[in-house]
Amino acid sequence: MKLSILNPLAHRLAAAAAGALMLISPTMAQTLERIEPHSWWVGMHNPELQLMLHGENIAELEPRIDRAGVTLLRSTRTGNPNYLFIDLRIDPSAQPGEMTLELQREGHTVLRSAYALQARTAGSAERRGFGPADAIYLVVPDRFAQGNPPPRDPAMLEGEDRQHSTGRHGGNLDGLRRHLDYIAGLGFTMLWPTPLTENNNPAYSYHGYAATDFYRVDPRFGSNEDYRALVAEAHTKGLGVIQDVVLNHIGLNHWWMRDLPSPDWIHQWAQFTETSHARLTVQDPYAAEADRRVFSDGWFGPHMPDLNQRNPLLATYLIQNSLWWIEYAGLSGLRIDTYSYSDKDFLAIWSQRVMAEYPHLNLVGEEWSPHPTVVAYWLRGKANTDGYRSSMPSMMDFPLHGALLAALTENDSHSSGLSKLYEALAQDFVYPDPANLVVFEGNHDTPRLYSTLHDDTALTRMALAYLAVTRRIPQITYGTELLMQSPRERDDGAVRADFPGGWRGDSADAFKGAGLSAQQHEMQDFVRRLFNWRKRASAVHSGALTHYSPSHGIYVLCRRDDKQRVMLLLNKSKETQHLDLARFAEMLHPGETAHDVLGARGRFELGAKLDLAPRSVTLLELEGAAAR
Repeated sequence: MKLSILNPLAHRLAAAAAGALMLISPTMAQTLERIEPHSWWVGMHNPELQLMLHGENIAELEPRIDRAGVTLLRSTRTGNPNYLFIDLRIDPSAQPGEMTLELQREGHTVLRSAYALQARTAGSAERRGFGPADAIYLVVPDRFAQGNPPPRDPAMLEGEDRQHSTGRHGGNLDGLRRHLDYIAGLGFTMLWPTPLTENNNPAYSYHGYAATDFYRVDPRFGSNEDYRALVAEAHTKGLGVIQDVVLNHIGLNHWWMRDLPSPDWIHQWAQFTETSHARLTVQDPYAAEADRRVFSDGWFGPHMPDLNQRNPLLATYLIQNSLWWIEYAGLSGLRIDTYSYSDKDFLAIWSQRVMAEYPHLNLVGEEWSPHPTVVAYWLRGKANTDGYRSSMPSMMDFPLHGALLAALTENDSHSSGLSKLYEALAQDFVYPDPANLVVFEGNHDTPRLYSTLHDDTALTRMALAYLAVTRRIPQITYGTELLMQSPRERDDGAVRADFPGGWRGDSADAFKGAGLSAQQHEMQDFVRRLFNWRKRASAVHSGALTHYSPSHGIYVLCRRDDKQRVMLLLNKSKETQHLDLARFAEMLHPGETAHDVLGARGRFELGAKLDLAPRSVTLLELEGAAAR
């Protein structure tokens, strides 16, 4: 974006004002400090674009545009004279190039800004998002790897402090870029970094969930161009990138908070009011309106002001911001934090607008609930009794995540242990498209899997094998393959510990396999074998699923399509089990050949029984259609 100032004196003053772009008139000062979005594209599905202009007394000026194919529809002013919103229509005939925006008083141009209308990348609208054939690797960029540090920005309030678990540790985009081969080599096809947008807060800014500028990558990670280059390089290695976005709240230091566009831009209370986290109030037919309001309008924390998406100008801003990042960076999807905390009518519009622009993209929302019916409420194609309709293709499968952990940590009975995993999957009838849900062993907010499973490598292998084979999109967190540990109670700093080898001088380097214990090497190799096998397992990507109710500590899950059959057998018991295969006649028959994907048996002929070692994972691949 370029801005020219039609006044020599103002030009000199602007240069002296450290980037504040301004014009002095005999009666009033005007500045144009921001135009957001920074740029746009011709040929978008929705031809309308709303620009937010911010600057001192900018609302006193009248916009004018003289560009073929671009029509000025309307201008909107709020009670704050420092904001002006301009709605444009960009016709299909419009050509890419610079568009000149003039701001006038009484017919005389006071400010002029060049605004870029760009050509879309070929095939952008038809881009494919992530799906059941993919596997997602989650990283916290500040804690993954430190490459060459970007130029220091003295405006950033918090510096690097690796000695404290809640401080910034210095991981950056260059460090992540240097290790894309490692992630792809493990068998993953999608990369999900936690938010990268600027979080210029005085403390606890590393996690990224309290944005202070929606259109800027945090300079401690790198630049916007560094991010776009990372995504492009990831594509060359078979990795798509999923961007983590927050629609619900901002950081207290967001630039809006110094000059709110309007009083209702955020939810304001007489005194600090935290959200109740009572997410069921959204669907509860008996919920009190007061309870619904506290959940949706309460702040996520004292340093996270809650956005009011019922304000139509803010709603449009957030929609366009999501579209801008997808188009600008070349993304394969979005993960939406604290999904249900935003206004639900806004979420329906937001998801519809994003999917209208990118019909084959995927979006996954975070709804931290153990109830399948609550998660299903938000999904595209769900017929809700209250008439609510969403366009969200996917949600994080917290119910199945919880059932998996219970299955592996509880004693087995008809209602506990492995039975919970069986029953959770059996409730897939509530989901319009269960295969498109994202299931996970843990994330940046949950205790580490290995620690949750009481440092048991056998149970850890079972959890990861289940993720890889069940009818879902699997996601694992960085370092799970290294048996990274944390307290079993929530401790974010410990969960988000530094990846070994990401910093110069680390005693171990997991990227190179140096300094790891034998158990860590074994688990890293297990993950590599498992997820690289999954990349070519068509039955797992799109095949039918059949599972068998657990018995004697054994849970069996099968996948099949017209090319492949897969059988996963989890033996949680402490004894060798001699499994009678007659029960599974609809899936296989004695005498056929099986391939032991993860074990040492190689190819072998199935007999009437199959021996399962104590506390073991057996993954069998059988070629051809199902036995029946």
